[in-house]
Amino acid sequence: MNSLTKESRVTQLIDHLFRHETGKMVAVLTRIFGPENMGLAEDVVQDSLVEAISHWTYQGVPDNPSAWLFRVAKNKALNIVNREKYKRQYSSDVVHHLKSEWTAEPALDYFFSEQEILDDQLRMIFTCCHPAISADSQVALALKTLCGFSIPEIAKAFLTTEENINKRLVRARQKIREDKIPFEVPQGKELEKRSEAVLETIYLLFNEGYSASKGNDLIRYELCEEAIRLAEIIEKHPAIPNKSIIYGLLALMQLNASRFSSRQDKEGNLLTMAEQNRSQWNRSLIAKGLSNLEKASFGNPVSIYNILAAISACHCLAPDFESTDWKSILSLYDNLIQADHSPVVLLNRAIAVSKVYGTEKAMEELEKISKIPAFKSYYLFYATKAEFYITLNQFEKAIPVLETAIGLAPLQAEKQLLQKKLESCRKK
Repeated sequence: MNSLTKESRVTQLIDHLFRHETGKMVAVLTRIFGPENMGLAEDVVQDSLVEAISHWTYQGVPDNPSAWLFRVAKNKALNIVNREKYKRQYSSDVVHHLKSEWTAEPALDYFFSEQEILDDQLRMIFTCCHPAISADSQVALALKTLCGFSIPEIAKAFLTTEENINKRLVRARQKIREDKIPFEVPQGKELEKRSEAVLETIYLLFNEGYSASKGNDLIRYELCEEAIRLAEIIEKHPAIPNKSIIYGLLALMQLNASRFSSRQDKEGNLLTMAEQNRSQWNRSLIAKGLSNLEKASFGNPVSIYNILAAISACHCLAPDFESTDWKSILSLYDNLIQADHSPVVLLNRAIAVSKVYGTEKAMEELEKISKIPAFKSYYLFYATKAEFYITLNQFEKAIPVLETAIGLAPLQAEKQLLQKKLESCRKK
């Protein structure tokens, strides 16, 4: 194996571990150092990853990379405790274990145990979603610390700038320090209320994986798997009384994830829903999603996740694209906009209108929402508008709109699909 190949393999492995293990390590280290020292926890994890890249490139990848990474992070934490135990104020519930070298190491072994790491992830996400922190900063902080999101990825999820996300993260960490926000899972009504922000975070994580903001991978499976895993952790928490919203979110993610393997062809080209081979859809995930959707139906009130899951179910249950129950889908979108008047929902509703009432009516709906600021930089708005023009055989109008969409599309696979449509329009 040549050096370049070896480095590439290590880089891919580090990226995989970054997605799967960063949140776990940051969570347990935040418990050790205290939420006011969350930045220190992130620094230790980052240093551990850098050390892994250097060591593995020259010495080879260990048999258990995750265990190696956790051991390095634990040792770095122990060094910090020994070196700065009189300089820093650590988390009050563990500080007495860290005062002596005799107790610090076994204590860290305990904190890095599988069950404690699981519990610390719950503590971390509820700490990030504390009501003292503004709602937008809550989600950004959780995505950064628990899920290993980069600043550009979070900015894309929020349809905002990287500078804004940086400011939100700074404000959130400052609020944690100033208000001495505890590293704990809340109880009673407070738990139910704060669960909503937690689920929003998980949903954004899934969406980032389902439609990536960078790179050439249209779908980043690992992020979506991580989102489903986090939702399952929340669902298993015995203290949450009303789990219908969680079931709705799980159903939505599982039903959407079931179509992963058919969204791209072997060359990586994006396939539309009409072009997808439905025999490739994951029937096991569809069954799980439908089961969770049924569980969600017993809750009150009905959440936006339940409605979105029901829309996804309509697609999953249709034997072919022509059989899709668009009337039900449009009805579900009509219900959804009562709770979620977001640009993306309005755009998707316009697509459903085109299937039920025709493209001209859908164009009217598109015109009504065209002044929404977020659409200026949202490539799918222009892609949808171009598709409507193409359906109406107005190819001259479609061309400049497609060119705008291509310029805004973040991924190569999306640009290629739009480019094919553009070339087809120019030939008409």
